Amino acid sequence: MALRHAVLAALLDGEYSGYQLAKAFDVGVANFWHALPQQLYAELAKLEKEGLVTGRQVIQETRPNKRLFHVTEAGRAELEEFAAAVAKPSFIRDDLLVKVQVADRIGTASVIEQLEERASAAEAKIELLGRLLRQLRGDADEDDFLRRGERIGPYLTCLRDLDFEQGHRDWCLRIAAVLRERRTTHAER
Repeated sequence: MALRHAVLAALLDGEYSGYQLAKAFDVGVANFWHALPQQLYAELAKLEKEGLVTGRQVIQETRPNKRLFHVTEAGRAELEEFAAAVAKPSFIRDDLLVKVQVADRIGTASVIEQLEERASAAEAKIELLGRLLRQLRGDADEDDFLRRGERIGPYLTCLRDLDFEQGHRDWCLRIAAVLRERRTTHAER
């Protein structure tokens, strides 16, 4: 997947300025695709040049003028083609895993600390995702929302991120406990 598809997907929910897109990206799309605001602005310019989005100037009296972008029919066709293509398998690339792999050959104190920091960050994200899920479904319970909700794509991707963060938190805590116990056991010998 290229950044272009993530931007097009985010723009399906409405007309956004670059700033609004960055905010929407942080809340929704960033769960599965990270991009800096500068990257988003550059991608919007490319997509507009290719005719996949169109922008319009909005004159503002008390603020600088802004451009609002929305997906064109060509952009929707690009997304449909992307959705129909076979997805590449996902993979993990994480420097913390390299540190865990060598933990029994080097000291474990800093690795344990990093694992616990990651678990804490995951816990914070779990809370954020829980609030986002409640916001997306409104007054509906989850089963009802999944059966009858008007726009469930963002909800489904948020569920995936929630599962990921919960698994990541649990793994970090478990591995930190294993390394801590091994350190104590080896110190007793």
